[in-house]
Amino acid sequence: MPQNEYIERWTKQHGKRLDHDERSRKRIARTSHKASESARSFTGLRAKLYAKKRHAEKIQMKKQIKAHEERNVKSSSGPAEPSSTPLPSYLLDRNQTTNNAKALSSQIKNKRAEKAAKFSVPLPKVKGISEEEMFKVVKTGKKTAKKG
Repeated sequence: MPQNEYIERWTKQHGKRLDHDERSRKRIARTSHKASESARSFTGLRAKLYAKKRHAEKIQMKKQIKAHEERNVKSSSGPAEPSSTPLPSYLLDRNQTTNNAKALSSQIKNKRAEKAAKFSVPLPKVKGISEEEMFKVVKTGKKTAKKG
């Protein structure tokens, strides 16, 4: 038996505490309180890094939730049984429209991107500089002027 499995062995032999599930549930529930408290108490660079990490976590969570919602939306892929009466020509194209939730959301995203592109400002290109110019010693100030 490997050295690191003594905890699992003990649990198999003796079992868990009767309130183990409740304690673990409460511990997990407290983690969000602990995270918010630390977010309030951090200052400076540590606060910035922590906020960036939490922001990334929230974005990831929102993406997961959105993916689950899109998976649950069922698209209507036409009528269940064909009707005996023919449809007029102006109603025929309704079945061909995209009823898929993913397609609709991507269309909305594309429209938003096009609107944003109207107001986007092109960035000026940065001119490259040589190594000599980059690493040369720049003399400034009163003391260096007096020496020269």
